[in-house]
Amino acid sequence: MSGTRRPPRGRRPRPKAAKGESYVGRRFEVEVGPVAHGGHFVARVQIEAGTSKEGSRVVFVRHALPGEQVVVEITEGTAGDRFWRGDAVSVLEESPERVVPPCPYAGPGLCGGCDLQHVSLSGQRDLKATVLREQLVRLGGLDAADPLLTALVVEAVPGDVDGLRWRTRQRYVAAPGGGRGMRKYRSHEVIPVDDCLIAAVDAREPAPGTVVERVDVGGVAHTFEVATDGFWQVHPGAPEALVSAVLAALSPAPGDSALDLYAGVGLFSAYLADRVGPFGKVVAVEGDRTASALTASNVPSAEAIAGDVGTVLADLGERSFDLVVLDPPREGARRAVVEAVVARTPRKVAYVACDPAALARDVAIFAEHGYRLRSLRAFDLFPMTHHVEAVALLERTD
Repeated sequence: MSGTRRPPRGRRPRPKAAKGESYVGRRFEVEVGPVAHGGHFVARVQIEAGTSKEGSRVVFVRHALPGEQVVVEITEGTAGDRFWRGDAVSVLEESPERVVPPCPYAGPGLCGGCDLQHVSLSGQRDLKATVLREQLVRLGGLDAADPLLTALVVEAVPGDVDGLRWRTRQRYVAAPGGGRGMRKYRSHEVIPVDDCLIAAVDAREPAPGTVVERVDVGGVAHTFEVATDGFWQVHPGAPEALVSAVLAALSPAPGDSALDLYAGVGLFSAYLADRVGPFGKVVAVEGDRTASALTASNVPSAEAIAGDVGTVLADLGERSFDLVVLDPPREGARRAVVEAVVARTPRKVAYVACDPAALARDVAIFAEHGYRLRSLRAFDLFPMTHHVEAVALLERTD
């Protein structure tokens, strides 16, 4: 759980040069295709026949569902672009999974924080499982018929109530004319928001200082001091769900040595230390120095090392470990870190992933070095959004 793990929601696009006539604001009637990674759905629009612009364009559509007939309004796109972006501003034939968004600020042209409020909770979880499967096949090299994929479901976690009021920490921006608001999708424009329905009633905004978080996994409780502006999972059920999944995957035993990479404030390290006992060893590596210092106090029995994970792994030389926890930022661990991990010949690696594509790419790199995906679980830690968390077990095959 890295202290610098996720970028703010509503990432805005870099300015780009126009490639011909703009299609922004144009509307097309389309049939919506499959879900794509990132909370979009794939559609294709036909451009005027008999002109130099004849042909079609893929459009990544928000606020739609597979199989629907919708009117899509183009929000980004010029004649020279390979693909466009758009919003489903009118639904002509709707999916049975479509619901009325519980939040009045969710929808085309409104708050960009949630992309799936128009979908039933079960439908949201099915879509997230579909994306995870597709990425692991396309980028991870898995067979679509692999039982790990065909049996995959996205699980609810403790504390979830209708997918709302789960966000324990929330950041607002100043709204025009006073008050607070949220930004539109891929925009600087602010929408006044009186009450965000995914935010807990007592959600706090990031500020200097620390707070204490308590986690109970199977009757074993630990407390963690966390910087209020540092990383900690925002869903109250997330720490318990993730720790339980990691421990079940790794089966740590007394005397084992464990390496906790992107360790944050020591959540996994604390529970690993319990299992490996006084004759075992836990090394926790975290790039954020404040978080690493908190790991040292939260988990006194662990060796807390502050620094870039790749650099620290190189400095550890040939030191080997039985078990590894990888909880990288959204871009994944990437080749250098994966290869530094396998060089330590762990028997098992638990990979905690917040991005399906990054997980899939890293699974493929592990496979090059003889590590195979042995188990996979997915958790709905971010209801009403496209985000999904996964815990994958990679095991050495020799």
